[in-house]
Amino acid sequence: MSYHKINNEDRLYFQSIVGESNIFYSEEVLLEYSHDETEDLSFLPEVVIKPQNTEQISEIMKYCNSNNIPVTPCGARTGLSGGSLPVESGVVLSLEKLNSIIEIDERNLQSTVEPGVINELFQNAVKEKGIVLSSGPI
Repeated sequence: MSYHKINNEDRLYFQSIVGESNIFYSEEVLLEYSHDETEDLSFLPEVVIKPQNTEQISEIMKYCNSNNIPVTPCGARTGLSGGSLPVESGVVLSLEKLNSIIEIDERNLQSTVEPGVINELFQNAVKEKGIVLSSGPI
């Protein structure tokens, strides 16, 4: 499949959604977001966008879908399976600014968090409530 290459018009549109300080296309930033912890794999995106809310994500996704621009969402890029690698280039949609713990339901042992919440911070928050997370079988 052939994808649309991002041009200045696209960049300006993304900037109008997230603001100038949340869109990146310098070589340094693109290289940083071209890989995760997967061994020796790197794919250069054309732009990195850091939305601050779901409305911005929705607008970016509608635009990219309408214009045949590939989108790769990512968090902290610590994965080992290549799930956040921008294999088709295009947009890296960094969800790191969506980092709130919305609710910790102690009674039902359930939590609602945004995708950019760092695991260690979440573990500390539940630990403060007397809940210990298990990483293995019980």
